[in-house]
Amino acid sequence: MTTASAPPAGTSKARVGVQRFGTFLSGMIMPNIPALIAWGIFTAFFIEVGWTPNADLATIVGPFIHYLLPIIIAYTGGNIVYGIRGGVVASIAVMGAIAGSDFLIAQFNSTLPEGEAPLGQVHMFIGAMIMAPLAAYTMKWLDSLWEGKIRAGFEMLVNMFSAGIWGFVMAVVGFYPIAFLVNGLMQILSNAVNWLVEMNLLPLTSIIIEPAKVLFLNNAINHGVLTPLGIQQAAEDGSSILFLLEANPGPGVGLLLAFTFFGLGAARASAPGAAIIQFFGGIHEVYFPYALMKPMVILALIAGGATGVTTNMLLGGALRAPAAPGSIIAVLAQTAAGSYFAVILSVVLAAAVTFVITAIILRASRKRDLEAMAATDDAFGAAITQTEAAKGKSSDALGGLRGGAVTASGGGIDPAVMTERQIKNIVFACDAGMGSSAMGASVLRNKIKKAGIEDVTVVNKAIANLDPSADLVITQNQLTDRARHQTPNAVHVSVDNFMNSPRYDEVVELVRDQHQDGK
Repeated sequence: MTTASAPPAGTSKARVGVQRFGTFLSGMIMPNIPALIAWGIFTAFFIEVGWTPNADLATIVGPFIHYLLPIIIAYTGGNIVYGIRGGVVASIAVMGAIAGSDFLIAQFNSTLPEGEAPLGQVHMFIGAMIMAPLAAYTMKWLDSLWEGKIRAGFEMLVNMFSAGIWGFVMAVVGFYPIAFLVNGLMQILSNAVNWLVEMNLLPLTSIIIEPAKVLFLNNAINHGVLTPLGIQQAAEDGSSILFLLEANPGPGVGLLLAFTFFGLGAARASAPGAAIIQFFGGIHEVYFPYALMKPMVILALIAGGATGVTTNMLLGGALRAPAAPGSIIAVLAQTAAGSYFAVILSVVLAAAVTFVITAIILRASRKRDLEAMAATDDAFGAAITQTEAAKGKSSDALGGLRGGAVTASGGGIDPAVMTERQIKNIVFACDAGMGSSAMGASVLRNKIKKAGIEDVTVVNKAIANLDPSADLVITQNQLTDRARHQTPNAVHVSVDNFMNSPRYDEVVELVRDQHQDGK
């Protein structure tokens, strides 16, 4: 259970591909979460069943979700691909998809027999996620065709008209095939979710969601399917259970509490702090390493997740809007009126079930884990771990010894690699560039400040936004391959845990040595 710095061998290309796809979806959704929160507040207060109903202010709710949110999501996606120009063209394109969807639904409702319930609006979140990269990439390709071929003085004219004309073309594409495709897809997904609810099978989604989270595949599921469907449901019913399928902090905190009481060594020492960050800070990535080091506990996460979903399904627990980050604070802030008991109970029961099953697994394998640790080359590190386990609590002194043991064992950073490049810009990278990477950057930034190093910057970014300016990139070891592909010339450091890794002290020491040597 010692910290490892090397990424796992043979990382699945399919998994990396899904991670990259999920990262792109996350990059479109996450920056716009404040808008979703604002929409949730409008809904909570001003709709007919809200806390303070107001018919005038409630008129904001519909246009907000139907027009503003898809357009800013499309703009964000287009901006990721091709800057402001891509964002503008993507926004024009998604407007065509919105209008096309409304047209198709109006046409369908006009043919319904009298008395049959008409279809409601389909909000183009998935349409925005399709149109944004499509419009931006094609605009980028078109610009490349006449790059360097425009007569001097006509650049602005060509740029403005080409973007306007291509935006017009993509809006027409959005109006017909894309709107038809998305409406049909949303209908299929909605029917599938309704079938799962009617058959009481919704808890089975935890079999997919919980392992996907641990493997950093959750963004593709959450932002690609659950968030669009949940927003669609919330617009019609005022709330949706789908927002709680992935965001429930119960399973994660239950796992970390079990490691706090029954784990060994480094895992046990770091679990209490990780539990606080996961539960209150909403950074779920901090518990992923604990599950990866003992894959059997993923069964506990699945059982806890299913328990939470079952509780919400039976008692009517739901949120008004996505809870992001997945903090208990964000969850309670978005909880629908009348659902507080169900939501709180779902978190408590999910944590309890995960805790109990994880504790059983850890206790059952305790002897084997101790023997395996003693048999490793890192005998000193294993001895420290056993000492902490016998002592029953973590120790700063022992923690300091462990940092030296890991470096001495050959698992640390190769100084020869570090001397090849002057380290000025250190970047922590994760999927969205907001959660775990922000936390890791803060930890290292404080360490560098205490070391008296002043001319080194430490920032956090999404992996998709990495650029050649990064001298050293730190990622969770499941994501290092993607980061290396994005910035092949940077020094790459893998960590198991952004919160507390010996690699941080090694980075500080080696950067300090660089500066002292005047390199």
